[in-house]
Amino acid sequence: MNTTFLLSATEQGVAWGDFIFYIVTFLILLALVKKFAWTPITDMMEKRATKISNDIDSAEQARQKAEELVEKRDLALKNSRSEASQIIDRAKKNGEQQKANIVSSAHEEVQTMKANAKKDIQQERQEALDSVKNDVAELSIEIASKIIRKELTADDQKALVDSYIEGLGKQNETR
Repeated sequence: MNTTFLLSATEQGVAWGDFIFYIVTFLILLALVKKFAWTPITDMMEKRATKISNDIDSAEQARQKAEELVEKRDLALKNSRSEASQIIDRAKKNGEQQKANIVSSAHEEVQTMKANAKKDIQQERQEALDSVKNDVAELSIEIASKIIRKELTADDQKALVDSYIEGLGKQNETR
């Protein structure tokens, strides 16, 4: 067809009817391409560009949220470490305080036990001395009464025994 048009245009002049037909057909073809091909393709491209733009924005927001979460996690980790360190320090202080309390109470208990033991020893010693004094006094009285029964009076015997007991008491106190 084109060949005929070109031949006819060169041999006889321009065939305006065919030319207009071709232009109208070309314009109709352009309109059809625009309506059925170009517009859907450009719409599809715009939708795709919008989707890509939205995806990029969403990815940027997700990245920012991830960075915020990382910062929060790091802060929480630092706080946890700090809190753990404080707990350990408090536990050490409490342990040291309990140790000091235990040592102090043990020391006080030992001192109390020593004082009680000294008191018990002193009491036992005094009881033993009193018992020995009584035994010695009785024994001395018996011996003295047998030996001196006829020569001393009862008051003289008692004075003699008392002085002897006092002498024994002074000897035991110096020990």
